[in-house]
Amino acid sequence: MDWVAIVIGLALAEYAVFVWQCGQARGRHGVPAPSTSGNPIYERYFRVQMNTVEQLVLFLPGMLLFGHYVSGPGAAVTGLVFILGRGLYARGYVQDPARRGPGFALTLLANTILVVGGLVGAVIRLI
Repeated sequence: MDWVAIVIGLALAEYAVFVWQCGQARGRHGVPAPSTSGNPIYERYFRVQMNTVEQLVLFLPGMLLFGHYVSGPGAAVTGLVFILGRGLYARGYVQDPARRGPGFALTLLANTILVVGGLVGAVIRLI
């Protein structure tokens, strides 16, 4: 489970970078708090940050379930796919929202494997 913890830490560090980038975009594009709209570029950074929060809600427990009931190393590798997907999503979305698809697909794939695999692993352990 050490690898699982390391990958979770990396995912949270990546999210912290997205939060920082969003704050920088807020200042650079003159969007005063508490506004969450006003400049299209800022709004892209904001959506990256918020979508990542939404995905972390699935990712974090999924990592723990999969790591415990299926495989710690498997969870860690799948978690790295999630992190890669989030990075691609962020870069694509900020450049052009239509380019977010590949990163989102990797995120969705990783989260599906982690959550469904962890749930199936827990059920099998009960049987």
